[in-house]
Amino acid sequence: MIQNRYRRIVWFFARIIINLIIWDVILPRLGLGRWSRKNRSARLIKYASAFRILAIRMGGVLIKVGQFLSSRVDVLPEEVTDELSGLQDEVPEEDFNEIRLIIEEELGGKLSQIFAEFEEKPMAAASLGQVHTARLFDKDSIDGNQTPVILDVVVKIQRPNIERIIATDLAALQTVGKWIQRYPPISKRANVPKLLEEFTRILYEEIDYLAEGRNAEIFHDHFSRDSDVLVPQVVWAFTTKKVLTLENVLGIKINDYEQITQAGVNRKTVATKLLNTYLKQIFEDGFFHADPHPGNLFIKPMQAADEVTGEDTQEDRPFQLTFVDFGMVGRISTDTVEGLREMLVAVGTRDPARLTKSYQMLGLLLPGADVELIEKAEKTAFDRFWGKSMNELTNISITEMHEFAKEFRELIYDMPFQIPHDLIFLGRAVGILSGMCTGLDPDFNVWEHLVPFAQKIIAREAVSQPAFWLDQIKENIRLLFTLPGNMDRIMTKIDRGEIEVKVTKLTDQINRLDTAVQQLVGVIIFASLLLTGIQSYLAGLYLVGQILLIGSAFALLFVLLKNRKKK
Repeated sequence: MIQNRYRRIVWFFARIIINLIIWDVILPRLGLGRWSRKNRSARLIKYASAFRILAIRMGGVLIKVGQFLSSRVDVLPEEVTDELSGLQDEVPEEDFNEIRLIIEEELGGKLSQIFAEFEEKPMAAASLGQVHTARLFDKDSIDGNQTPVILDVVVKIQRPNIERIIATDLAALQTVGKWIQRYPPISKRANVPKLLEEFTRILYEEIDYLAEGRNAEIFHDHFSRDSDVLVPQVVWAFTTKKVLTLENVLGIKINDYEQITQAGVNRKTVATKLLNTYLKQIFEDGFFHADPHPGNLFIKPMQAADEVTGEDTQEDRPFQLTFVDFGMVGRISTDTVEGLREMLVAVGTRDPARLTKSYQMLGLLLPGADVELIEKAEKTAFDRFWGKSMNELTNISITEMHEFAKEFRELIYDMPFQIPHDLIFLGRAVGILSGMCTGLDPDFNVWEHLVPFAQKIIAREAVSQPAFWLDQIKENIRLLFTLPGNMDRIMTKIDRGEIEVKVTKLTDQINRLDTAVQQLVGVIIFASLLLTGIQSYLAGLYLVGQILLIGSAFALLFVLLKNRKKK
């Protein structure tokens, strides 16, 4: 451990925590909340600026933390994100002589003998390594009778002494984490030591460039059929644990909005492609790029059809979304994927009960959580906020938010949620992704993209898993037979005077509602049985298909009889 570095990091965070306690906890309780709020913006800028300076000087893990915070433009104050945004580009470079020594030691030869050309000035300096452009001879093309082919590559080299630096930074963060863990509202919802343990595992994987190369190949395989996504090929002959050589596929940085627009690429299309790419990674592959900051994502404009003919460039120019840096990836277990799919379908269909079920599947709810209150809050949130664009969500009036907070003050006070340690990097990636999509398109409407994807998941499960529809049918049948009993109990309570009724003719209305609900359930069952029967029949499951089709006929008969009785 590097003691001076450790003490400096710990003391920095201690000062920040003490300041936050004084200004945001103690002063408001002394009746000085207005003064605290008045100075809040200036204080945030001061904190963020101090952290940026510290991170640039010290590098290591602090750069990672700052880059994550700078990308959260959707939730963090503008003062913080603006101040930290420079961390994407301000990481100081290493002395090239140190870099040369690592390359020559790892690849076993002189730099001039290994590469045809090697640019000493790095094209990018990251927290754990830095990247240089180079050119090398394709060994397969070297022949005395022909000119050898030159390959354009990028070479990623690990920073010297990085393992000691990481160990020191993590030790400092663990000390700070122990302090934070003593604060009950945090310790109740998150196991900070466990989160740091997961963070440590990922960081040490990130400095193993052989593992990163394998990750790149997995990612390439997952998107091999998508021509709009570009993943660099690994040059294994020039790759070791500390040196990684990749095909050069760089383009326009994804947050260089002006250059993207000048290239004729539609930024809204980029945001859509970025989100859809991550939906595939998370919900289909269970393997995702966990570090999607602007230094790792690029846009490569393609030649439009009208450019080939010499005509004007298309307004919406085709492009490839390019991923680099696969050191930090996330893997999602089958159970977690199921929980996430349940959550996506619940959001896409605006189903509060199903959304709460997904929280339970993912371990997000604390024991004893008030499920009914959570579902009520979710329904209200869907009614008020569902369908709004990111710009509209960030500009919701304070009055509306206060009304929501007042209505569910008990839930907000208890906050019965916790953070499973295995979701920390997924949450980090989604957080950064949210900020990037908003930056590309301030009016980005995430609902427009989640709904079709949720529908696709439902359709896929319906075709590939007959049990999916059978579960839905059983649930609907259960509802069908329990609804009359529930309605009867309500009517009994009304007759006994146990429910205060202020609306006239409520009994007739409830009876009509009862009949209407039963008809609706019958229609749902009819449609479910009919569609599943057709799918089963087409899939060659003739017996199952016939049974389901007969069942749909009975469901239709039920609806018709109910309708006749109503008339």
